Amino acid sequence: MLSVFKTVDNELVRAELNEEGIWVNLVNPTEEEINKVSNALNVDIDFLKAALDEEERARIDSENGQTLIIVDIPIIEKEEDMNLYTTIPLSIIVLKHAIITVCLRHDTLLNDFINNKVKTFLTQYKTRFVLQILYKNAARYLQHLRNIDKTSGEIEKALHKSMKNKELIQLLKLQKSLVYFSTALKSNEIVLEKLMKFEHIKSYPEDADLLQDVIIENKQAIEMASIYTNILSGTMDAFASVISNNLNIVMKFLTSVTIVMAIPTMISSFFGMNVELPIGGAFGFWIIFGIALATSLITGFILYKKKMF
Repeated sequence: MLSVFKTVDNELVRAELNEEGIWVNLVNPTEEEINKVSNALNVDIDFLKAALDEEERARIDSENGQTLIIVDIPIIEKEEDMNLYTTIPLSIIVLKHAIITVCLRHDTLLNDFINNKVKTFLTQYKTRFVLQILYKNAARYLQHLRNIDKTSGEIEKALHKSMKNKELIQLLKLQKSLVYFSTALKSNEIVLEKLMKFEHIKSYPEDADLLQDVIIENKQAIEMASIYTNILSGTMDAFASVISNNLNIVMKFLTSVTIVMAIPTMISSFFGMNVELPIGGAFGFWIIFGIALATSLITGFILYKKKMF
């Protein structure tokens, strides 16, 4: 999908490719749309296709006055009844009279810009626009990290009563999301450090301050991802032991019940149909029954005192 925007009187409006100060947003573009933008703005077609590879690494490249910035952005993927998190590349191409963004998904942080949710956002200020995207990206990571922490807390509560693997598998999936986030954030950090050397940013003190804010937010996200990863790893190990312990308690209880129930069977087995009862009279059966019951109760009491029940 190809969309062209331009800021007019602090409002984002639709524009054409031949205008100046525009923002061209490509979402999972077709070959025709890529060629159209490439021809209209004289953009390197490889730059436009870079973010279409999900495995593309975060980097900065510059050629013929065109600057390509690729960062990893977080996205949500639904799986059954929980949210999972992963990352995909977003490319930002800075031209002399325009800025281009390319991504495979439409439900990204760019929607905040399209819906006019970002203050002081102007498509004509390309450097500031890039930094605002990067700041929004770091903030989105922090938001998702808090959601991961909240979800893991809810799963932990369920684990207190569980003896199944479902919750542990859910925690494992969250841990996998944190690994994706940690890797992506560290790659983005390298990109941000390279941006500090760009002359355009040094020319505008307010942009340099914004870049510092972006770096701080990104570092905070890295630290949070590391902390949550360690906590989640420890939690999984602890609850794996708890589940194993719960299973041992159940097995111990069932073993005790089996022992108690086996006693009447053992006593009654001594007196088959062809064996004369040692205790005669009409009450012989009830006497033996009473002995078996009393033995079972005594055994049960002993096991209870030994905390086998």
